[in-house]
Amino acid sequence: MSAGLRMVHGVTHFEPTRARDGYTLFAPMYGRNVWLVDMWGMIVHRWQVENLPGNYGQLLANGNLMFAGRTMPPAIPEFAGNGGQLVEYDWDGGITWEYRDPYLSHCFAPLANGNALVAKWRAVPPEIAGRVKGGQPDTELNGKIYGEAVQEIARDGSVVWEWLTYEHLDPEIDIIGPLHPRNRWTNLNSLTEMPDGNILVSFRCTNTIAIIDRQTGEIIWRWGVGQLAGQHHPTLLDNGNILVFDNGAHRANTTIDYSRVIEVNPQTNEIEWEYKENPVFDFNSFICSGAQRLDNGNTLICECTKGRLFEVTADGDIVWEFISPFYYEHPIFGTNNMVFRCIRYDADHPGVRDADLDPDSYVDFNALVPRRFVRNPRSGEALRSSYTPGTVIQGGH
Repeated sequence: MSAGLRMVHGVTHFEPTRARDGYTLFAPMYGRNVWLVDMWGMIVHRWQVENLPGNYGQLLANGNLMFAGRTMPPAIPEFAGNGGQLVEYDWDGGITWEYRDPYLSHCFAPLANGNALVAKWRAVPPEIAGRVKGGQPDTELNGKIYGEAVQEIARDGSVVWEWLTYEHLDPEIDIIGPLHPRNRWTNLNSLTEMPDGNILVSFRCTNTIAIIDRQTGEIIWRWGVGQLAGQHHPTLLDNGNILVFDNGAHRANTTIDYSRVIEVNPQTNEIEWEYKENPVFDFNSFICSGAQRLDNGNTLICECTKGRLFEVTADGDIVWEFISPFYYEHPIFGTNNMVFRCIRYDADHPGVRDADLDPDSYVDFNALVPRRFVRNPRSGEALRSSYTPGTVIQGGH
């Protein structure tokens, strides 16, 4: 296939002159593959992994993939967002490092020193749990409320630093949302190391994002109550602001659930940029999801429950959209193509710069069999397409 003629694979919209060129990494939530696709939706690499995502992966500077796997059975089956495994794969799928703990939750962050931050479920001591406010009455798990231990894990598997949520949260301020169960105080769903070494986190059940002082352990900034609703994936931007996916589940002061992506100034606590759709409920993922500011000023967004990955300009124009074609059956969510998070990498990123990115190594099943489920003979995944067989896009790549 020539460079000027590409089969469509999940891409519904693409404006090459306005989108940020690169490769997008994503892991379908109920599949055992991590996929890297180009801007035309062609698969340029795949990692076959042992476990279902718990819940995402990301490329490291050495070109390897760090991936959180969901081991079974989980330590606390009642909780969504379990992990159990943190593993590093080389480009060919070989394991170069692995860490396991059945109490691992569903977020991690690689650190500049080569170690990794993880979160683990940890029961809140009864004397503190009794003071926690909010949530649905009498919904503790066997009488317990769980928080998290944030730990730095060295390459030899040792714990070299630990921060316990319940030692630093304030029961008078950090109040569980009224429709959440009381089995989890925070449900920490994101960890990010900031350039100064401090840690940016997201506490879903209290509708709060916060910055932890790495040296003192104190929470030096928190924001979100009355603004956020079940948010995910806060990241620090070059201008000092924080980008966050505001899911909108149980949103205050409205009867409409809708999602948005916002940029907040932590110095003023003012929202300086917002993306939402019109009508607002067209963009809505009550769980998971994320957003990434690209270096051209655009924002890459993952709308989890629709398996929709899309890029918008600062003015809110959609310039690239990809719908994951990988569908799975789930006892609660039914047939779905959900994706927890996606990440765009530039062509000069160390993870892909010298890699073999050959789309001809993979068959475009989506273009071959449209509008019905098919089974990928390589992975066993169910694929569903809404495109015409042989659809092509003319133009350079």
